[in-house]
Amino acid sequence: MRNPLSKKITDIEPSGIRKFFDIVSEMKDAISLGVGEPDFDTPWRIREEGIYSLEQGRTFYTSNAGLRELKEEICKYQKRKIQVDYVPEREVIVTVGGSEAIDIAFRTMLDAGDEVLIPQPSYVSYLPCAVMADGVPVVIPLQQKNEFKLTAEELEAAITPRTKILVLPFPNNPTGSIMTREELEPIAEIVKKYDLYVLSDEIYSELTYGRQHASIASFPGMKERTLVINGFSKGFAMTGWRLGYVCGPAGILSQMLKLHQYAIMCAPTNSQYAAVEGLRHCEGDVRMMREAYNQRRRYLMHELRRMRMECFEPYGAFYIFPCIKEFGMSSEEFAERFLAEEKVAVVPGTAFGESGEGHIRISYAYSLDDLKVAVGRLGRFVDRLRSER
Repeated sequence: MRNPLSKKITDIEPSGIRKFFDIVSEMKDAISLGVGEPDFDTPWRIREEGIYSLEQGRTFYTSNAGLRELKEEICKYQKRKIQVDYVPEREVIVTVGGSEAIDIAFRTMLDAGDEVLIPQPSYVSYLPCAVMADGVPVVIPLQQKNEFKLTAEELEAAITPRTKILVLPFPNNPTGSIMTREELEPIAEIVKKYDLYVLSDEIYSELTYGRQHASIASFPGMKERTLVINGFSKGFAMTGWRLGYVCGPAGILSQMLKLHQYAIMCAPTNSQYAAVEGLRHCEGDVRMMREAYNQRRRYLMHELRRMRMECFEPYGAFYIFPCIKEFGMSSEEFAERFLAEEKVAVVPGTAFGESGEGHIRISYAYSLDDLKVAVGRLGRFVDRLRSER
């Protein structure tokens, strides 16, 4: 028989995140600190609206781009949060999570050979989605000395005549790094200088601590060059509802909508009705979750300092990215031994790109009780590694 598989798909490596959690699921007394999923229930008003929409028989297709009232609420939200005006009818598409928005954006905008700049460490989907769209991913390795933020010098050095899109993944998964307005300003100027477009993944925009989230779309001349991707999974604890959205120039979104309508038709209807309720009435719930995450963040930073583990302080998302280079082993080896010896799963930094080597990702989207147990095991593990040297 002929090979049924395309070379593109077989050349793509599976996600490095899942490996350890398949093991954890069958390991007694194991604790997972790896999956980026809030441990909070979806706020009850959102759940109630989802239930009510089903009881009312709202199980029909919506328009391809999404419910009008949801798109209107998204535009109001973006105006409040990033001070950018969008038109509901032309500049918003509701998608099946933020991941679909990333996929259809690349497939809409890239011709074969167009280059996509991807700062790493970062979310695992950018690179394979670019490859599947016939783009050429160009990795920009971010550095710990810069708190894993993208600098203007790093960006300009990576640009070639084939460069078309810059991925801007902040607040960042896995590092927890953010970029301030002052840090984004020179990035915006370079984007305009070289006539680039930006895919700004802002899925963690609600989760910043002591810092105000800033979007590159809010800078002069950048709205027409930027696709802002966001959703409800992280800030609203709605991972399983599979709902995201993209805001951007009408000329790009009208073409993205073709892919969306052929492949998806529309995002889940009851999820859309539930999200309207979330945007209108659940800001207090989001604030409560953010305060809880911040408590856990501060606890972990305190404990890592006490253990003398090097880690810059993250101000976004719900991850920390401590350095494990002192132990003389790879991130993969550290994670494997930690899981085998102490029954705690973390993610090797290399799951997010080669520049993540020497680090591990720890998620604090877990209860404080679980974190305390895991930290005790980490302290014991670190002490043992140091005694072996």
